[in-house]
Amino acid sequence: MLSAASATSFLMPGLVQIWQQAAIPSHPVIRNRSLDSTDHLMSSSVKMDLESGLEECAVALNLFLNNKFTDALELLQPWAKNSMYHALGYSTIVVLQAIMTFEQQDIQNGISAMKDALQTCQKYRKKCTVVESFSSFLSRGSLEQMTEEEMHAEICYAECLLQKAALTFVQDENMINFIKGGMKIRTSYQIYKECLSILHVIQKNGVEQQFFYEFEGGVKLGIGAFNLMLSLLPARIIRLLEFIGFSGNRELGLLQLREGASGRSMRSPLCCLTMLAFHTYISLILGTGEVNLVEAESLLAPFLQQFPNGAIMLFYHARIELLKGNVEKAQEVFRKCITVQEEWKQFHHLCYWELMWICVFQQNWMKAYYYSDLLCKESKWSKATYVFLKAAILSMLPEEDVMETKENVVTLFRQVDGLKQRIAGKSIPTEKFAVRKSRRYSPSLPAPVKLVLPALEMMYIWNGFPVVCKRKDLSENLLLTIEKAEATIQNENFSDYSADDECLVKLLKGCCLKNLQRPLQAELCFSHVIQSEKLLKFDHYLVPFTLFELAFLYKSQGEIDKAIKALETARNNYKDYSMESRLHFRIQAALHLWKRPPSD
Repeated sequence: MLSAASATSFLMPGLVQIWQQAAIPSHPVIRNRSLDSTDHLMSSSVKMDLESGLEECAVALNLFLNNKFTDALELLQPWAKNSMYHALGYSTIVVLQAIMTFEQQDIQNGISAMKDALQTCQKYRKKCTVVESFSSFLSRGSLEQMTEEEMHAEICYAECLLQKAALTFVQDENMINFIKGGMKIRTSYQIYKECLSILHVIQKNGVEQQFFYEFEGGVKLGIGAFNLMLSLLPARIIRLLEFIGFSGNRELGLLQLREGASGRSMRSPLCCLTMLAFHTYISLILGTGEVNLVEAESLLAPFLQQFPNGAIMLFYHARIELLKGNVEKAQEVFRKCITVQEEWKQFHHLCYWELMWICVFQQNWMKAYYYSDLLCKESKWSKATYVFLKAAILSMLPEEDVMETKENVVTLFRQVDGLKQRIAGKSIPTEKFAVRKSRRYSPSLPAPVKLVLPALEMMYIWNGFPVVCKRKDLSENLLLTIEKAEATIQNENFSDYSADDECLVKLLKGCCLKNLQRPLQAELCFSHVIQSEKLLKFDHYLVPFTLFELAFLYKSQGEIDKAIKALETARNNYKDYSMESRLHFRIQAALHLWKRPPSD
């Protein structure tokens, strides 16, 4: 549910911060403290110094990772306006809740909490003269003159800025807010770069600091996450960002995060969780689908050992099992993830989303409908997407089974357009896709024109075929369903949608054949779609996406030059089609993976 649709529009900037509380305590004082301890390290009459703040926040992290979300908030809130780490921790949990609920009131609460956190962090930052404020951060004075507390204030301030930017993007569709969010991200990025320079100076001069490892962990998290995030963007966007001072190096990002993960700071586990998000989600949805599961498992292992019932840990455990092809085990763990906590229903929604897709992979349509219905009723992330998916899943069932649900498929499809929303003035790509597909059920038409395999089409859009390819039985069963639809289309009368439907079926069939190691047959399917380009009237996205699939088919046969040519054709020769940004993300990931620089 932290989908690419939302990731591209607003969650991507906030993704690396979403787990800000996910840390394992490493300070010796904290290891010996009870998770349920109510004895505050400092009384309200004593100033909360850096050491005490770090220690108490580590206790809150333990509470959070043990699903005690309210307890963590209650521990952090009293000091949120007097301690930078309490402020950061408290506001992050509020922001996380806002991103997961998508409730306008929660978003406003998150913005308010982050605004307060920024003010708290500002109190501890090094003060500049008017003249110095016009120069770079590094010219404010000798780095050695900065106190350790001021250094930590810079890191906390940068993290708060990034999270506030994420919420600013989704607050409303005002373009001023969109610009403000971009400015905050740039400021955050510059602070991280400046902190990296400070880190290098301290290491070079051998300056001793009590909590240097915590500052180092914050720098590695920020620099690593920014580089990783920026490296995902399509080439044309990267060039624009480089012009205004951004740069992204994936290898550097992963290296910084690995180094941060192996350290002993509170942010070490956060570095691990950022990498887990990359390996188990981003690489699949915005990448090629080739996932480093070996590293993901090794990263998660200590978390599972220390927090065996932590919802976050179980969720990632289930994702890894799913990507390994252990579908049944993944279902079991997702269900456990639902039962271990009741405080945050948002975690349940994440699991419902995953369980729905597992049922689609298995073609257990009635169970998939059950989870899609739960999402429609309980989650507000994207009502248009949920309703479309529910209608698409019901479309895969026989009429008598649909009647048992007391749902009307046509009515559901007609609801989609009215449920779409706008983020930063733009529609969510997957919602736009759902609206376009639903137009075949518009009341203005003489009669609804049924969609062909709509659930499998959405499964393709969400890059589900690389998951299914781990299971030959699932791929074979999907192929049977697709071939049945293919035969039905061939026996129907020609209509305005016939060419589009035939090409969609050929694309899906080619993906199944590719998964089943039948490359010649797969290539015939893909070639049919490309040759039918001029016949398409509605689903123009099919050709560039088919070129992408063809490129991977060539790559698997060792024809790297043909593969890259197909990718560049898809990127350079087509525009203004559904899910264009998602395909450009995937093309960028493929070109990076194949060690060839993108060219225009």
